[in-house]
Amino acid sequence: MNIPFDSVMTVKEVADYLRVNQRTVYRLAVERRLPGFKVGANWRFKRVDIDGWIAAQSAAATTADEKNAKGEGKDT
Repeated sequence: MNIPFDSVMTVKEVADYLRVNQRTVYRLAVERRLPGFKVGANWRFKRVDIDGWIAAQSAAATTADEKNAKGEGKDT
């Protein structure tokens, strides 16, 4: 998928880009867990924002994995 970095993406394009179902994109957008905006009734997403969201999700997962490896994430 060759989407320019500064482009605006549709739900379908984001779903394809993230390799998830379109319903997942809708749900995350409605829950404000995925950065997007509505144009009328349609959701739109800036690719730069989606890439930033991916980086933030990756960083959060790495931090959680490091805490778990050190035993900090466990209740004892």
